[in-house]
Amino acid sequence: MSAINIETTVHYGRGESYFDGSLLEYIGWCLVGWLVTVCTFGICYPWSVVMIYRWKAEHTVIEGRRLRFEGTAVGLFGQWIKWFLLTIITFGIYGFWVVIKLEQWRTKNTYFQ
Repeated sequence: MSAINIETTVHYGRGESYFDGSLLEYIGWCLVGWLVTVCTFGICYPWSVVMIYRWKAEHTVIEGRRLRFEGTAVGLFGQWIKWFLLTIITFGIYGFWVVIKLEQWRTKNTYFQ
């Protein structure tokens, strides 16, 4: 009995990875986000976060594929309230996990176009 050896080749890394956003655009989006956050006394901070995440994703290309961010401010706001309450209940301890939870939420809502 002879064994059949089938080789399959998967090519990764064929496309180029780059970021094509500019510093002036980034500063502009950050200023708009800051103004909205200050004018709403922090209530619209999730909107600011989503706006900047979306801008970053739209200007990021990984291996020739552009990213797309589909998270919404309403979705983040619900998470934000939950994380805030957990932080209060645990006397601030849960606050250490909020950074990780935010990154998980961002990653869950980021896709290739």
